[in-house]
Amino acid sequence: MSDATYSLAATITGSDAPGLLDRLMAAVAGSDAEILDLEQTVVRGKLSIGLLVATAPESAMAVADHLAGTCARLGLSVAMSEGVGDNPTRYNRTIVTVLGRPLLTAHLATTARAIADLGGNIDRIRRLSRTPLTTVELWVSRVDAAELRPALAQAAASAGFDVSVSAAGLARLGRRLVVMDVDSTLIQDEVIDLIAAHAGRQEEVAAITESAMRGELDFAESLRRRVAALEGLPVGVLDEVRAAVRLTPGARTLVATLRDLGLSIGVVSGGFIEVVAPLAAELGITYARANELEVAEGRLTGRIAGPIIDRAAKAATLREWAEVEHLPLARTIAIGDGANDLDMLAAAGLGIAFNAKPAVRASADTSLNVPYLDAVLFLLGLTREEVEAAAALRGTDPLH
Repeated sequence: MSDATYSLAATITGSDAPGLLDRLMAAVAGSDAEILDLEQTVVRGKLSIGLLVATAPESAMAVADHLAGTCARLGLSVAMSEGVGDNPTRYNRTIVTVLGRPLLTAHLATTARAIADLGGNIDRIRRLSRTPLTTVELWVSRVDAAELRPALAQAAASAGFDVSVSAAGLARLGRRLVVMDVDSTLIQDEVIDLIAAHAGRQEEVAAITESAMRGELDFAESLRRRVAALEGLPVGVLDEVRAAVRLTPGARTLVATLRDLGLSIGVVSGGFIEVVAPLAAELGITYARANELEVAEGRLTGRIAGPIIDRAAKAATLREWAEVEHLPLARTIAIGDGANDLDMLAAAGLGIAFNAKPAVRASADTSLNVPYLDAVLFLLGLTREEVEAAAALRGTDPLH
């Protein structure tokens, strides 16, 4: 199509009903008008259609008259304008996903203001979910994700909603690797605290855990101290701990849906493989790595067997699994909550801080502060309806 091609833009609004688009297109079919752009939305039975067609200048009036007459007969309103050329092509688009429980108009106003202040333009908006939280996806042009991300993160933190900023295009589509932390991410618990409860030293171990998660204590040293407190426990305690672990709401749905999409999934934990491996097997997660507890004569020795899975090891694991999957890091997603996850979140194409400590939220690409792990799916562009439809095909409950 030449840049000088004559075109007619129409915005059509009114009450929705079956067959409207058929009659609208039939009204101008005889003119051989070429569709350049077409979008339709329906909100509570109210229809809005944006139509751009290319036509010969001498046919434009006839096209407009036919369209206006058909709209009048259908009880629709139409506004038209004539011009030259197609819609401008939008390159380097950025996807902004806004989440809230509830999502307020003030949150969208804050987001739109931050985008406008940086010279960005919102080209398209769609709702992805209404339950258990509301999610809206904005397609933004004229501003880079790297520039927009810190501005929106600061605005969202101040206003009390969540926002994700990622590049559009092929990197967002196709096969990806998703690597998750386990304790306080995939599950609600800290496994070492559950084990420590059997030794009667839960408070002591929990205090060390919190200090490490806040980044106040070297992880390797904190782990050694905590594991030392478990010395002498019978190894059978681990079976009881496995049975007591509680999955984070939405964890099953997240993993099952990622598998439906053909994505590769791994879990890497500063916890213990004796709990992590069976959990990964139960959920159908391909990769699992965690620390191994040393056992002698059926009891825990209070030491770690092998290298410690710390902050650096988590990032190295992400890179290793991406290489095994023949995927660039741009196609990886990391999810975690603690200081031990910072390197992994930074290395991934998309790092998601899930109900994380302040230092982690400040460093990650995006932050989710809702209790539902499957909210991650909305950051990938899935709608709640698509998630529920996939669950129905599996015969599972999408609320878990």
